[in-house]
Amino acid sequence: MYRQIVVLTGAGISAESGLRTFRDQDGLWEEHLIEDVATPEGYARDPQLVERFYNERWRQLHNGDVEPNLAHVALAKLEQEFEGELLIVTQNIDDLHERAGSRRLLHMHGELSKGRCPRSRQTFLLRDPLGEHHTCTCCIPAQRLRPHVVWFGEMPIGLDRVQHALDTCDLFIAIGTSGSVYPAAGFVDTANHHGAQTVEVNIVPPDNDSQFQYHLQGKASSLVPYLVDRILNDEVISDQYDTEMTA
Repeated sequence: MYRQIVVLTGAGISAESGLRTFRDQDGLWEEHLIEDVATPEGYARDPQLVERFYNERWRQLHNGDVEPNLAHVALAKLEQEFEGELLIVTQNIDDLHERAGSRRLLHMHGELSKGRCPRSRQTFLLRDPLGEHHTCTCCIPAQRLRPHVVWFGEMPIGLDRVQHALDTCDLFIAIGTSGSVYPAAGFVDTANHHGAQTVEVNIVPPDNDSQFQYHLQGKASSLVPYLVDRILNDEVISDQYDTEMTA
């Protein structure tokens, strides 16, 4: 029986809801250089370009066609019914986990639906795309809000909390993420070091140097509900279990 679970989710889980992943195969972020739209330096050079980039993502997220999929719903069910400790850590900046009902959630790369004061770091909910009319209420004079997104060169949010959860968990699950970029790339090593079982759910085959003990290849919307049901039935993951779930 598992008592403490950490779940890491990445772009793959949201892609099934119709959200495009930022990074293309050629390394561009939807036809933009990373240096232009995903760094503090890029924002300092051209804040309007950066705002337009994230406002396009905001509109896509709120256009009415994007909804949580069965994987998001299953994780919300796990939170509601699991009697132990659970932390969902997401690399995604969308709010699909929240829409599905998840609350024990940490957005390590920020949130698209919020703006942040550059001085106090206080966040504010965005009910419309970010613009010059969005200013903070925490400073005098009021500061123009920037996207509440962790850019390259900035520290991810909540790493101390994530580290503590990984140190004490007995099951670590990564869903829809390659986990190849640090610090997230080190999460599986930490979990393995402390004796947790580690499971990867991804539509692509595992890397040859993957440190995960179990690999479930297929769509998150198919595999995660099945995995959650087994956890709630107190079934421990095994080789047979892994083979049975791969689809």
